[in-house]
Amino acid sequence: MIAILIVAGRSKRFWPLSEKTLFPIAGTMLIHEQIQRLQSAGLKDILIVGGEHNKAEFEEMFPKLTVIEQENLELGMRGALLSALPHCKDQHVMIVSGNDVIDVQAYKDLLKRSKGITRGGLILARKVSTYFPGGYLTVKGRRITGIVEKPGAGNEPSDLVNIVAHVHMSGAELLAALKHVKPTKDDGYEVALHGLFESHPYEAVAYDGVWQPVKYPWHLLSLLPILLPKNGKPKIDTTAKIHKTAVIEGAVVIGKNVKVLAHATVMGPCTIGDDSIIANNALVRGSSVGKRCVIGYNTEVARSVIGDDVWTHTSYLGDSVLGSNISLGAGTTTGNLRLDESEISSAVSHESISTGLSKFGVVLGSGCRTGIHTCFAPGVKIGAGSFINSATLVTADIPDGSFVKMENVGKMMIRENRSQTADAKTREHMRKKLP
Repeated sequence: MIAILIVAGRSKRFWPLSEKTLFPIAGTMLIHEQIQRLQSAGLKDILIVGGEHNKAEFEEMFPKLTVIEQENLELGMRGALLSALPHCKDQHVMIVSGNDVIDVQAYKDLLKRSKGITRGGLILARKVSTYFPGGYLTVKGRRITGIVEKPGAGNEPSDLVNIVAHVHMSGAELLAALKHVKPTKDDGYEVALHGLFESHPYEAVAYDGVWQPVKYPWHLLSLLPILLPKNGKPKIDTTAKIHKTAVIEGAVVIGKNVKVLAHATVMGPCTIGDDSIIANNALVRGSSVGKRCVIGYNTEVARSVIGDDVWTHTSYLGDSVLGSNISLGAGTTTGNLRLDESEISSAVSHESISTGLSKFGVVLGSGCRTGIHTCFAPGVKIGAGSFINSATLVTADIPDGSFVKMENVGKMMIRENRSQTADAKTREHMRKKLP
């Protein structure tokens, strides 16, 4: 069976971050984690469907796997499969979304069940008790009769949500169905499925294990505990230097050449990337810190995902996601809890989306800089390459490449950023001078 891993999307809903499959988290990336889980289940023949924007990186990372480019990204999954299926001839195929993290056992169950059928296929289904904005399956017994996309709360045709881990016993029949459909938007794959459901037996395979979709940047916060090391003793690389007064406690992975200075504390589960520095009195807990970071004096990082080349100075980062090449001025603080402690919403394409989180700090795009005493209200997102002036309270999303400061009347002023973010490499000489 060939596994077709679809990772061609441009991650538009992931703003202000870019390319979710390549974002560093817990010492890995989403693309690495997905492939590792497929291979652990016994799926060795994996075909990666990328786009023009990420295909070259996938080819470099996985030289032994086949990587193809989706020709038309506007066609969604249908476009990905129209590009991929001609490479599969008439073999059995398992279609996997790069956005959904599920247990290895789910793939094993699909493989095991597929050995008993010759036509049609299988679709992984999750029973839900609250509304999820996805596709709902209609079934008669175990046979699937249809799929309804985003019916709206109260209009669900069943309690079974479609997870994109689909087995098709004939790649050729699926390709033929995709070629003949007339989709209305980007729903060509779902339209083709409806036709196949009528003529072929497709069964729903119940699944109640780990399932974490990754569509929005805050989804990394929910993914974090899944990927962080589980209960156990610290694993510290032999090249790391840990001060005798520092505390390393629980499931902590510390990479090469890391320095943990006097009286710093790292509480698991945590990962600290290669060449990073955890400075005096800093506290890092339940977080992922990338490579070449400096978590400065008296900084606290809690339940957050920090990219590469991030510098902090006496800061508080709670339940936040930071891209790469970011510097936070002393006293930069994130608010991560509403005063009424209710769910935090976020604006996506001018629509307010509930994050499902009561604790959610800031999302900073790559190349951002903040001045001293910058504060962020819960749930705001800051576009890449933006500069936030000192003593600014940021209460709304900021576009890419902005310069933000407070006016005399206490109102934010936003204009185009006329400065350029320095490359992270220019700071390397400063990092090497640190203790």
